[in-house]
Amino acid sequence: MKVFYNIPRVLISSHKGGAGKTVFTIGLISALKSLGLNLAAFKKGPDYIDAGWLSKISKTSCRNLDLFLFDEKDNLYSFYAGSKNCELAVIEGNRGLFDGLDIFGSCSTAKLAQILKAPIILVLDCTKTTRSLAALVKGFLEFEKGIEIKGVILNKIARPRHENIIRNSVEYYTNIKVLGAIPKIKNLPTERHLGLITSYEYNDKTFLEQLQKIIKENVDIEEILKISKNVSTLEIEIPQIEDNINYRGIKIGVFKDEAFQFYYPENLEFLAKLGAELIFINALKDKKLPNVSALYLGGGFPEIKAEELSENKELLKEVNDAILEGMPVYAECGGLMYLGEKIIWNEKEYPMSKVLPITFIVERFPQGHGYIIAKVKEKNPYFDVGTSIKGHEFHYSKPVETKIDKKFKFVFELEKGNGFDGKRDGILYKNLFATYTHIHIFSVKCWAVNFLKKAQEFKEQNKNN
Repeated sequence: MKVFYNIPRVLISSHKGGAGKTVFTIGLISALKSLGLNLAAFKKGPDYIDAGWLSKISKTSCRNLDLFLFDEKDNLYSFYAGSKNCELAVIEGNRGLFDGLDIFGSCSTAKLAQILKAPIILVLDCTKTTRSLAALVKGFLEFEKGIEIKGVILNKIARPRHENIIRNSVEYYTNIKVLGAIPKIKNLPTERHLGLITSYEYNDKTFLEQLQKIIKENVDIEEILKISKNVSTLEIEIPQIEDNINYRGIKIGVFKDEAFQFYYPENLEFLAKLGAELIFINALKDKKLPNVSALYLGGGFPEIKAEELSENKELLKEVNDAILEGMPVYAECGGLMYLGEKIIWNEKEYPMSKVLPITFIVERFPQGHGYIIAKVKEKNPYFDVGTSIKGHEFHYSKPVETKIDKKFKFVFELEKGNGFDGKRDGILYKNLFATYTHIHIFSVKCWAVNFLKKAQEFKEQNKNN
């Protein structure tokens, strides 16, 4: 089924990563929400942390749009599904506008803007530069056809004279309007690992209130709203779920707390659409597993909460026992670490559930960062042998002191990415699948059905025992 869809929308991009897109987008959404607007937020790329912040501020579930992980049709559908009940959509790009996987900018933010027919606002880092930014904007306007750059935001402005030179230069040489100038902001949420700390951990309202005030005082919000409304209609294809696929009555335990919060909304939604009931588990506080037929352990920062996770010995044992009993468990990245022998972090050791005979150490620099392409080489319950899996990884941990024997199989052979050792990823043990690779349901559509099928089998077996 196809629908014709039009919603006011704007895409926030930049000339580079680290220019302040996320902080500006958070502030803009906060200011728009204060006006009473019901809006949807989106993040281009596989990033979880920025998406978590956008979810927190927008009060909606931020979805990731990614042209590498899934095709144009599914990106359009994801945009529709995430914004159909809203008045405005704000999309945050990643890195620079034209940055992609190759010299042609494959999978870039610019390409996404073309697909969404979204007007672009560039956030410019003005540190130690003035008139040169006009040349940069002029180059951006002429570099690639089919996109619409409608305004710029001057970020990290030092003083009024600094702003005036850049503003006048950009508007004189390019005819692009400067929509705002933001002074250097102190006391940003502490950066760690992938950038900002997670929205789960940050509870200081002072910064968010200050940021909203700065945006309202320094940005032409009315002009941004006008730009967002001057957009073309999109044609969206709505996928249909087969009526005969229904897993009603299947309960899936999902770890979700300060240590584990990296889940794509569509992954959870798709499980629910197939009939499953999702029961959220706090690995820091809950002592027992609820009555579930499978577990889903997402990514996160288990090292930050390693002491609390380690002290919750009751739940660690419950998880270990459930896996030994044959419960289907799917674990990604942080969830993988939770299932190991221990985590070494800041020269301290924290015992974990001991399902996998692997010790993980968290290093100061990334051990795996970027997209993954994996070939399924071993038989397993979740992916067909020979399938090519697209995903992504971003982890500072790496396995050490591994004692893998014949009971454990590596399922993925990597064509791109690092995984465990640059060659392999995805460990299968009984019905546990644990991997550094994060997958999106739109990229690997068989996963949810196969996962629930295995959960149903486990439920039936327990019923008969």
